[in-house]
Amino acid sequence: MLSKPVLDALNDQINAELASAYLYLSMAAWFEGENLAGSAQWMRRQAREEVAHAMKLFDYICDQDSRVTLGAIAAPKGEFKDWNEVWEKALAHEEKVTALINKCCDVAVKEKDRATEVMLQWFVTEQVEEERTARSIRDQAAMIKHSTAMFFLDRHLGKSARKEEDE
Repeated sequence: MLSKPVLDALNDQINAELASAYLYLSMAAWFEGENLAGSAQWMRRQAREEVAHAMKLFDYICDQDSRVTLGAIAAPKGEFKDWNEVWEKALAHEEKVTALINKCCDVAVKEKDRATEVMLQWFVTEQVEEERTARSIRDQAAMIKHSTAMFFLDRHLGKSARKEEDE
């Protein structure tokens, strides 16, 4: 069984991952409303990935003969000034999730829970990739000064989302 501090941290992280999925769905809806289907598809894929992360933690808690406790998820922001704001928020959110994962790691270390430390290393590595990708898209989006380039990047994001789903 997991110690109470570790279990609490992991349950909190499940909620954070599900809230991330909710946020990305909100961003997908905004992109759909702006007729940016590629970006919407990319955000939908991110939402599915966040649910998968939550389920990885869910299964780990169950495997450790402990109890999953789900909490309320607040409604995410649904309106954005422009697509640059969406990508800024996406990067900021990934940085927040990284901090939350690091907090879970700190709790596992403090509790001397080696199995949880090892399991969380997957999330640490995943967050490096998530931040790198979000930062890259944010930076590219910020460089765009013409709508043609925005539509090109949007199409590229949609294709990359489809490609990753096919793999």
